[in-house]
Amino acid sequence: MLKDRYGNELSTASTAARDAYVRGVDSLMAGSAGTDIAFADAVAADEGFALAHISLARAKQLMGRGHEAKAPRARALELAAGTTPREQSHIAIFDKILTGQADAALAAIKQHTRTWPRDAMALAPATSVFGLIGFSGKVGRENEQLAMLEPFEAHYGDDWWYRTQLAFAQIELGRFDAGERNIEAALAAYPKSAHGAHIRGHLFYERGEREAGLAFLNDWMEDYPRDGLMHCHNSWHRALWSLETGRLAEAWQIYNDSLRPGAAWGPQVNVATDCPAFLLRAEMAGEPRRPELWREVAEYSTQWFAKPGLSFVDMHTVLAYAMAGDAAKLAPFTDNPRGAAGDMVPPMARGFTAYARGDCAAAVAEIEPLLATHERLGGSRAQRDLLEYVVAAAKLRAHGRDEARQFIAARRPYNAKVGGFPLAGL
Repeated sequence: MLKDRYGNELSTASTAARDAYVRGVDSLMAGSAGTDIAFADAVAADEGFALAHISLARAKQLMGRGHEAKAPRARALELAAGTTPREQSHIAIFDKILTGQADAALAAIKQHTRTWPRDAMALAPATSVFGLIGFSGKVGRENEQLAMLEPFEAHYGDDWWYRTQLAFAQIELGRFDAGERNIEAALAAYPKSAHGAHIRGHLFYERGEREAGLAFLNDWMEDYPRDGLMHCHNSWHRALWSLETGRLAEAWQIYNDSLRPGAAWGPQVNVATDCPAFLLRAEMAGEPRRPELWREVAEYSTQWFAKPGLSFVDMHTVLAYAMAGDAAKLAPFTDNPRGAAGDMVPPMARGFTAYARGDCAAAVAEIEPLLATHERLGGSRAQRDLLEYVVAAAKLRAHGRDEARQFIAARRPYNAKVGGFPLAGL
C-alpha cells in the first residue's frame, strides 16, 4: 500500500491521489492556500479514496464553507468500511468534528493516537489555541495542551508541523526560550508555513519586540496569497504592531484591505474576531471612535454568529454589539448564554456596554473578575489581552496612570517589557 508522509498506509493504489493527499495535508498543516484544491485533486485521481473525501470536508469546514463539507463527509462514510482500521478510526474522528461533537472527538483522538501516534492529520484538531482543547472551556487547558503534545516528541522528532504546535503551546505558557528553539527549527524546515510565521509572531508579541515582529511579518507576507487561510489573522498582527509603533496610516490600510468585512478574505471566525479587536485597540491607542465601522462589524457578526455557542467568538460579538449600541442583539448573549465558557459572556457584554458609554467603574467591576480564568475562552494570550486592556484603559480614565500601570505590570510578570500595547495617556 502507498503511504503518507508520516508512514501511514493509505487505501489507494493511485500515486497521483497519494501525492495530492500529501500536498493537502501539508497545506492544511501550514495554513497555505489551495488546501481544498489539493484534496479535490486526490478525489479526482481516485474517487474511492475515503481519506481524501473526509479531508476535503475538513478543509471546507476550516475555510468557513461548512455547507460544502456535507457531500464529501457523506462519501467518506460510505467508503469507510473498505479502508484500514486506522482510516476507519480517522474518518470517525472527523465525522464527530464535522457534526459538532467536540468532547467525543477529543476522546476519540486520544484513543486513536495511542495506536497510531504518527497520524498527524488526526492529532491536529486537538492542537493550537483554536483546537478542541483550546476551546474546551477548562481552567488549565494551556497546561493540558502542552502535556498532551510533549509525549509525541518521541514519534515526531524534528517534524516541522509538530515543532510548530509544540512551540505555540510553550509560548502560551511563557516558556519563550524553548518555544523559540522549536519555532525557529520548524521555520527552517518549512519556511512557507503560515502557521509557523504566525507563531513566530506570537513570540515577538510576548517579548514586546514590536519593530522586529512587524518587520518579520511584513517580509513574510509579501508573497503569501490573499486566499491563504492565515492571511486575515496574520494581517491583524501586522495592523496591531503598526498601531503600536505609531504607523497609523499603515494600520488602517491593513484593516481596510485585509481585515474589514467585504474586503478581506478569511474564515468568518477570523473576520468576526479580529475586526472588533483591532477597532477597540485603535481607540485605546488614541484613535477616534468610528461608529460606522462598529456597525459594519456588528452586522457581520449578526450574519454569521448571531447565536451564542463558541465563547471566544461570543466575546468579540458582544463587543461589536456593545460598541455599536445594539442592545437588542446583545440580549441572547446575556439572557441565554451557551458554550463551554458561556458563563463568562454576560459579564463581558455588560462590561463592554459600560465601557462604550464611559462608565469605567462598571466596566472594571464586570470584566476584572474574569481575568483570573480567561484562558477558558480559548484563543491566544495576545487575543485575550484585549480584556486586560479594557480594564487598564478604564482604570486609566477613572484613577490615573499609576493605577493602570501597576495593574498591567502585575498581570504580566513574565514579560520584562510591561504591557505590550500603548494606551493613550499611559
